[in-house]
Amino acid sequence: MKALGRHIVAELSHCNSEILTDLDRVQAAMVQAALVARAEIRELAFHRFYPTGVSGVVVLAESHLAIHTWPDVGYAAIDVYTCGDTAEPWRACRYLAEQFGCQNMHTTVMDRGIPSANGEYGHRLTVAENREQLLAVSTA
Repeated sequence: MKALGRHIVAELSHCNSEILTDLDRVQAAMVQAALVARAEIRELAFHRFYPTGVSGVVVLAESHLAIHTWPDVGYAAIDVYTCGDTAEPWRACRYLAEQFGCQNMHTTVMDRGIPSANGEYGHRLTVAENREQLLAVSTA
């Protein structure tokens, strides 16, 4: 059965630390990722931590994109959750990996809101172990 939404949890490693600590660049990348994914932006909330790190969320009509960065280790944790048939969450993941200079991306994908015969909703998990696999999965 068709899921109501797709939630991609992405672990981006070996990223450009200078970008990950820059609130303006992280926010701009997240906004553009939403647009690249063909999502409709509703609100933004971003915060810069000192000495390093950025957290933020782009609220979408379709759900959200969220990020937490650890520039000191070149790591970004990203959630891309979209519902409906319009938005393309894999496009957002690929765009963000490129913008942050990511050298390796591990992902877990959860198809959420899968209806059962008894009226309850559940989810299904899939995993792509690295960026090369992610690109292969996203074009399927």
